Order: sequence, then structure tokens, then C-alpha cells
Amino acid sequence: MNLSQYKIEVENELYSILNYWMQHTIDELHGGFFGKIDNQDDVYTTAPKGSVLNARILWTFSAAYNFSKEEKFLPTATRTFEYISDHFIDKEYGGVYWTVDFEGNMLDSKKQVYALAFCVYGLSEYHAATNNNEALALALRLYEIIEEHSYDKKHEGYFEAFARDWKEAEDLRLSAKDANEKKTMNTHLHVIEAYANLYKVHPSPELENKIAALLQLFDTYFIDHATFHLKLFFDEAWNEKPDVISYGHDIEAAWLLLQCAEIIHHTEWIEIYKQHAIKITVAAAEGLDKDGGLWYEYEPSHQTLIKEKHWWPQAEAMVGFFNAYQLTGDKKYLNHSINSWQFIQQYLIDNKNGEWFWGVDAGHAIMQNEDKAGLWKCPYHNSRACLEIIQRINNQT
Repeated sequence: MNLSQYKIEVENELYSILNYWMQHTIDELHGGFFGKIDNQDDVYTTAPKGSVLNARILWTFSAAYNFSKEEKFLPTATRTFEYISDHFIDKEYGGVYWTVDFEGNMLDSKKQVYALAFCVYGLSEYHAATNNNEALALALRLYEIIEEHSYDKKHEGYFEAFARDWKEAEDLRLSAKDANEKKTMNTHLHVIEAYANLYKVHPSPELENKIAALLQLFDTYFIDHATFHLKLFFDEAWNEKPDVISYGHDIEAAWLLLQCAEIIHHTEWIEIYKQHAIKITVAAAEGLDKDGGLWYEYEPSHQTLIKEKHWWPQAEAMVGFFNAYQLTGDKKYLNHSINSWQFIQQYLIDNKNGEWFWGVDAGHAIMQNEDKAGLWKCPYHNSRACLEIIQRINNQT
């Protein structure tokens, strides 16, 4: 497959993803978007609605408009902005709720910094699309709240989660599979992503310094300089709590951290993260299967491979391997990127109803009892992969 064919195919898929979300996920009765749609496209009308899902929808449709300038994407973006503003923002204590019920009432009031970061990410993209100053003001307020409550002034970095009133919470986990630790790579990755996106619409020396400090933290703590896999969990004093190798997070971080350095035009970090990008990509490639798919995780303590291939690591692999091709000119990385896309086409895209399935097992059977849309299953990883590939191919030719 040549680059022009690759671009045509992912551009078609981008519009397919966007159309799916516009056609199938809007909750006309209760507002916002349905909280859950399953593999069979059955809608769970009373499912909880998540702040991360809504923030990612906001980013996706704002980014789609910024890329295409097609007005049809703006109403969905605006619908999400208004729903977040009206239902997810905690007007008493600040920040965002983790979930609301299907009618938009507070359900889980825990303050997960990951969710605040995604709201900053979506709101800043929406401001770029619409020049809506309320969105920018809200993004800046959430940024200030993260800095006020989550930033660790003693050891640096960001604490994971809090109770509604910003007091300590016992359960800090994003999901049941995560370690219950105070600092995680995942949240830091999405804080820097959010800050970099905010910087694009509101450049300031303070924000630039925060992004540079996060690049330093990744270099110091999260990147394993022996293996170039990412370390995932730490206590507040940066003592690692060893866990799994996440191939998806490896390949996502490989390109995303370099992009953050480029957004703030930090020459020194750009050069460092160009080198890191290649090394992390090589480490992530350990998770590639012969079918072109990227395995989910590896547990070093038990030497166990989690033999599943989820949708989002495949999307990130498209971008991460293409990024390594751009940096090195080595065609094997381009082939890895294209193979990732072909794996997605063959096994993950729902050709009947649209969007992507959650994942497949080792025998390529669709993983059952997983969401097509839900608290975690959003249009962000796959639409962003399409947007990144299109724009990177445009820059190549």
C-alpha cells in the first residue's frame, strides 16, 4: 500500500466514525449522549454518562471541524460543550464529576484528575474551533484546579484522585484493573497532552514551564532507560510499584511526548524525545504479533502475555510507528503502521453497523460483553489516529 492509498482509506474511516457517533449516540430524550451501546448496537438508555466519554467526544468533533472546516461537525461539539458545562462541572467544589446518571444528575462525584485533564483537552480544542471564550475560561479554570489540588509541591508530579471536596480518597483507581497508587503514568500522559493542547490556544510562560517539567518527569521516572518501556505506577515519593508492560501506552507515549515538546518549541526536549520516540517504539514493537496486531499487556512477574488486542493500542500503533518512520526513514516502521491499519480493517471495524469493536482474543474472536460506546469506548483514539495519519502523510508529500 502506498501513502496516498493509506491516506484515502483512513480519511474514509474518519468520516465513518464521525457519522456513527452523530447517528447512533445522541440522547434526544435526556440530553447529551447515551452512556452505553453494546457490540450488537443495543442502546442502554439508563446507563451512567461519563465525563471522559463526553470530553473525548468534545475533542473529537472539535478536531474534526478544525481539520475539515465542515460545519456539520460543530453542532455535536457544541452539544457536548453545553452538556459538560451544565451537568459535569461541580459548581460547589470545582472540577468535574466522574459520572452522572442518564438524566444528568451527579452520580460518582470523585475527582479523577484524568477526567479533568480530558476536559481541558476537549475544551481547548472546542475553543480553537469556535473561539468560544466560555470554553477557554472553563479550560483555564480546570487547569488552575489541577495545579491547586493535584500538583505535588514536595515531590512534583500530580496526584491521581480525590473525594468530591478535594480531600483524600481511599480508592484512587481509574478502573478495577489498575493499581491503587497515588501517581500513574496514564494520568500524567493525559495531563501533558491536555496542557499542550491548551498551550496552542493560550500560550503562556507558566504553561510552557509546566509542560517542560512534565517532559522532565517522564524522562526521570516514567521511561525505563534500561528497557524503554514505561513504568506505570508510583507512590507519592516516586517509588515504583511494578506492574504490567502496556504496549498501547508505550506506543502512544512514543509519539505524543515528542509532539508536546514540539508544541512548546523546546529545542532540547525535542531532540531528546526524538531519540526516546525511536527507542520506545522499538520496545513497543515487542508486543507485535505476526498478524500485525499489538498485544494488550505483558505481566513480567508471571511472564504472562495478555492475549487480547484492544482497539485503542492498534490506533496508537498506526501513529507511533508512522512517527518512527518519519524520524528514521526506515520502511519497516511504515510497514508496521500500515499493518496495524490492515489489522483494524480485518478484525476490528464493524462493517455492518460502523465504529470499531472493543477488541479480539488470540483467535480473532470479537470480545463479548464489551462496549461499542461507553465510559471508556470513545471516538478519540481511532479518530485521532486517522487525523494524525492524514496530516502526517500530507506533510510527507
